[in-house]
Order: sequence, then C-alpha cells, then structure tokens
Amino acid sequence: MNWQQRIDNALEQRRAACALRQRQTVTQGAGRWLETDGRRFVNFSSNDYLGLSQHPRVVRAWQQGAERYGVGSGGSGHVSGYTTAHQTLEEALAHWLGYPRALLFISGFAANQAVIAALAGKEDRILADRLSHASLLEAASLSPAQLRRFTHNDPQHLQTLLAKPVDGQQLVVTEGVFSMDGDSAPLKELSAAARAAGSWLMVDDAHGVGVTGDGGRGSCHAQQVQPELLVVTFGKGFGVSGAAVLCSEPVADYLIQFARHLIYSTSMPPAQAVALGAALSVIQSDDGQQRREKLRQHITAFRRGAAALEARLTDSASAIQPLIVGDNARALNMADALRRQGCWVTAIRPPTVPEGTARLRLTLTAAHETEDIARLLEVLDAIGR
Repeated sequence: MNWQQRIDNALEQRRAACALRQRQTVTQGAGRWLETDGRRFVNFSSNDYLGLSQHPRVVRAWQQGAERYGVGSGGSGHVSGYTTAHQTLEEALAHWLGYPRALLFISGFAANQAVIAALAGKEDRILADRLSHASLLEAASLSPAQLRRFTHNDPQHLQTLLAKPVDGQQLVVTEGVFSMDGDSAPLKELSAAARAAGSWLMVDDAHGVGVTGDGGRGSCHAQQVQPELLVVTFGKGFGVSGAAVLCSEPVADYLIQFARHLIYSTSMPPAQAVALGAALSVIQSDDGQQRREKLRQHITAFRRGAAALEARLTDSASAIQPLIVGDNARALNMADALRRQGCWVTAIRPPTVPEGTARLRLTLTAAHETEDIARLLEVLDAIGR
C-alpha cells in the first residue's frame, strides 16, 4: 500500500463510520451569534464562556498593545520575544492563582506537551484519567514514561495504580472540568492520593479557570487544591487564546531550560498578552462576577428543561452540556435539524469521544439571553419526538 492508498483508505473509513471531520467557514464564530453563508444562528458551540472575546476593554487592549509593540513578538522568548507585556501578565497570573511563577505558552496543547515531555523519563510513570484531553494523553503516550490510565474520576483506582512498584517518579494527570463530558474531577481526593504516594499532580483547568471558583480562579481553587503543575488556557473563559503553566520557582527555571515548545516556538504577540491582562481584569471585576452568575442561571435553566428530553445528559454543572446520542449518524442528523431551526450545534463523534457516545456538545455562555436557552430547549424537544 502506497502513501496515497493509505490516505484514501483512512478517509473512506471515516466516511463509512459517519466520523469524517469537516471545517465550516464562518464570518463570526464567537459570542452569542454564529454567522455563515449570510445566515445567523444562536451559537451553542463556542467556548467563549464569559463572552470576553468581544468585550470592549479586551478588544481595545489588543489594539493598544499592537500600537505599542506591533503585531508579532519577533522570536522565541529565549531570544527576543519576551517583552514587558509577557512579564506583566505572568506576574499577574501567578499572584491571582497563588503560585510563585507562571510561564506563558502559545496554546494549551503546547503547554501540556511541553511539560510532560520535559519531565517524564523512561523510569517514570504517568497516571492519567482515561478521559483526559488528547494533548495530555498524546504527550504521555509519546514520552518514554510508562502510561497507565485510571478509571474516569475514580480516586480508588488511582490509589491502586500508584501503589504498584516503579523505579522513577509518578505524575498524576487530569482535567479540572472535562472538555467532552463537562463534569468535574474530584481534585481533593486525587490530590490526597497523589501526595500519599509521593507523586505530583498536574491539572489542566482549561474549562474551569475564569468561570468557576471564587473570583473565577478555577477548579483547583474551588476545591482548595494546589497541584504542583496547573495549566490554564485562555481560549475559553478568557475569550482569547494561549496558555500558562503555574508552578514553583525551581520548576519554572527547569522548564525554561528543557521545555522545547517554550524554547523553540515564537512567543505569543505582546498585544495578545496585553489583551489577556485586560481579560483578567474583567474576570476579577464585578462585571466578571455578573457574567459568571448569568452563566450559572443559564446552566440551571437548561438542565431543568433538558431533564424531560429523551437524550441522556452528563453529570455536568459546567458550561459544557453534552446530550449523549450514541449513534454517529443520529448525532449528525440532530445537529443538522438544530441548525435548520437557527441553533448552531456541533456533533462530536469518535475518536474524539469513546465509541457509542456520539453527542451534541452544547456550550452555554454569558453572552446568551434567557430566550436563547428557551429556544434551544424548544427545538430539542421538537426534534426528539
């Protein structure tokens, strides 16, 4: 089989399973509305949970940053790309989240890959929640360390795995809020198990920071846990993009030496760092608190109305509200039916989620209005009959 035959076969298998991924060009994809092909839909697929991507203060901050620094960083932070804007943001994040240091990365995927690749050796073991994000599982699989997956949100299974002999160190890996199910990890119990075994805990709180916890500080703060490694991303609650790793002084110095994504990637534009600083200020303000409260009200209203639907809900109190459909084709058909009624919803299918758990991944945001939630429930009820 040559290269072209291999590619053709792989694509045909995806088509046959109704699992072929496709991109949709949009003119607006974040916020309350999604616009494409001259039509406007209520957007239930955006991770812009607080609606900050279009917040005037954040937009203006990016413009002001570009006016001061230009539109690019010019290089890796190890060469010429680490500006006062980056330093200011790192210091603000570290102070806000209660860590000695924060290091900026160009994406959450890059941050997770960089940390695991820099830390894990062949004598080590990584213990990851089986539903952890692809960036975590892929990095663990590609590392020389042994990878063991523990049953989703099961501290007892984790304890059993931690007790098995290992020559090196152990790293426990989980998300704070899981990206596909929307449920939360029992971080207090996972942290206790990790500490009892002398291992470190790494938490990717992409879908929690900015949205959950006191002042939006995220899942770990809400559960009074401080993992050795906390990864926060900025494409969700912050409404921008990029990521940061929160850690101790020695770990930060180590990552600056050995995290290849940090060393060899052009750093984020300084203007982006300025915009992220503005987003952090909004998150910390009364405006941010009001947005979190509005989001909570939408979540409560949706779950109350969705309880009567035939599709199965996950145990999620987050902005991510998946309806488990099961069959790939049915999930695609339901998403298409929702779009015909003006609601933009995305069908998520294997291999992104386990076989037999195709779903409509609904995301609610503070940019929505009460009537949007009511309309979504009305359409879901109609197409489910």
